[in-house]
Amino acid sequence: MHTEHGDAADRTVGEVDLTRWRSRAGRSVAGAWTALGKRFGAMPVLLLTLAVGLGVAVLATWIASEVYDAVREADDVAVLDRPVLDWALTLRSPTADTLVTWWTDIAGTIGMPIVALGFLVGFTIQRRAWTPLVLLVAASGGSLLMTIAGKDLIGRARPPLSDAVPPYETSPSFPSGHTLNSTVIVGTIVYLLLLRQSRVVTRVWTIVVGTLFVLSVGASRVFLGHHWLTDVLAAWALGLAWLALVITAHRLYLTALHHGAEPAPDVDRITS
Repeated sequence: MHTEHGDAADRTVGEVDLTRWRSRAGRSVAGAWTALGKRFGAMPVLLLTLAVGLGVAVLATWIASEVYDAVREADDVAVLDRPVLDWALTLRSPTADTLVTWWTDIAGTIGMPIVALGFLVGFTIQRRAWTPLVLLVAASGGSLLMTIAGKDLIGRARPPLSDAVPPYETSPSFPSGHTLNSTVIVGTIVYLLLLRQSRVVTRVWTIVVGTLFVLSVGASRVFLGHHWLTDVLAAWALGLAWLALVITAHRLYLTALHHGAEPAPDVDRITS
């Protein structure tokens, strides 16, 4: 058995052992998944958990669309959206518009993959394992699927172009893709960083920086008039839900690994 696997050091965050489950339900699921891991290997169990989690996440997206429709029919959405956008209009200036556009592009379809790829290369080299690749690809793929599903299910119009800063966007507004994807991808990166950080202050700063980035991306979407506030709020909620499922899947993988399941081949074995 490959006892010194690249994932072996990922069991704890500080003093918290991720392979210990406090709730009875958690212990039951972990026990079942460990049994599957011993039979089929830890990595197939991780992939199965992510697939199940993705189904749950898509279902959550559908539920969010139903809730949004109910709220929209009651005209409760406008109570938040229009006043916040009007306030954002008062904050604009040519310099602010340029800076915020540059910042929001970091979380766009070009910027976010570059950020994810950079961290992914670093994680793979550091850990000598493929788990970071699996987690980041699953996390980003799931968030993209949730974004597409939400936009197709609801088809909400964006704020008027007269209230937006160019370049304009024409896809449906709900949920905010920039916000949802940055929440999930940056959240996964933060989680992977925390697994190898021994100092409390380093972990705190990692969480603070990641949180501020995600919050600022969401705020930038409203500031630029590319999304309504409720698009961003829903994206944060959906992103955090999917992130929690990804982390839970990884914890189940670590638990199965800790209790003797066969790990996936590490980087050295694949590339040698």
